[in-house]
Amino acid sequence: MTKNAHNFSFKSIDGGALPLSQFNGKALLVVNVASACGLTPQYSGLESLWKDKRGAGLVVLGVPCNDFGAQEPGTENEIKTFCETRFSVDFPMTAKEHVIGADAHPLYKWVASELGDAAVPKWNFHKYLFAPNGAIAGTFGSMTEPTAPEILQAIDSALTTKSAKPGHGQHTDNGGKKS
Repeated sequence: MTKNAHNFSFKSIDGGALPLSQFNGKALLVVNVASACGLTPQYSGLESLWKDKRGAGLVVLGVPCNDFGAQEPGTENEIKTFCETRFSVDFPMTAKEHVIGADAHPLYKWVASELGDAAVPKWNFHKYLFAPNGAIAGTFGSMTEPTAPEILQAIDSALTTKSAKPGHGQHTDNGGKKS
């Protein structure tokens, strides 16, 4: 069986199971997020994407991460409260996870094994796009805004194609400049 994003599961920020298989048939944008980063305002763009595209089949999934500059030090409850009160976030979020190194979440290890080191997050707000069948449809660096034309085009393509080959994706990374 070929692996795809639907083979993985996270823990929800609320504590329950969050299997990615529940998003079968939907495009999925997975973003490692942080509350105390110079890029934190990207939450607004992510929420905008979620509101604009969820009816068409896009799911935005935030993955809080403290791997870069210790910029996500809070508890899950603190993170959730911050996101809801500061950015009106209501897209799904996972519990805090590692996205790099030996302790990285298995989804992040899988994408790295499929696409190589260039696809590994270099900083907060790195974005992975998965097609409705769970195949990798693109990866975008931290400095690429959530509503950038290349992300919107990739999302629209994933939503209309509905079937990309598992493991095939594009990589755009305009740096992972620290904030």
